[in-house]
Amino acid sequence: MSKRHSAKYKIDRAMGENLWGRSKSPVNKRSYGPGQHGQRRKSKVSDFGLQLKAKQKLKGYYGNITEKQFAKTYEEAARRKGNTSELLIGLLESRLDAVVYRAKFVPTVWAARQFVSHGHVTVNGKKVDIGSYRVKVGDIVEIKEKSRSMALVLEAMQSGERDIPDYLEVGDRGFSVRWVRVPELADVPFPVKMEPNLVVEYYSS
Repeated sequence: MSKRHSAKYKIDRAMGENLWGRSKSPVNKRSYGPGQHGQRRKSKVSDFGLQLKAKQKLKGYYGNITEKQFAKTYEEAARRKGNTSELLIGLLESRLDAVVYRAKFVPTVWAARQFVSHGHVTVNGKKVDIGSYRVKVGDIVEIKEKSRSMALVLEAMQSGERDIPDYLEVGDRGFSVRWVRVPELADVPFPVKMEPNLVVEYYSS
């Protein structure tokens, strides 16, 4: 198993949930945490513990982005006018690697980051190789012509595991999407319950 896959499944086990809704997740067979103490009876979790788990779950879902990047995203959401938890989700979903994942260009969010960094994606016709690049409303994200026949791409597109959300408008036979609007929490097809309000409490406390 590759290092990236083992890291992904380690997050699933630690959270005790199938974060990405994948059939291969070990949580489908073992819902307890990893390690020799994983099956111990769980004690009552404190408010801080719940907030920390909500943060780790959301951070892990987007490919386990760094703590520094995640905190910076929260700070930007907190500066803006409106509901901070909704704004946080909108900012996370507007990451280029998240858009590539939502568009079903690749099967996993981890693969999405690598796909972007290897230069297979363009935004409005220009190559962008930074996963954290912020996509704006109206932007068109597209797979480069020479990358469209990759097995990874074809596998993802044919998979029935996920649907493309309606804040992305599909074009060019599925090889491009247009970012139609910034989604709210209710619009995002998370396979598990996400609680960005607890994340806000975590950073606010």
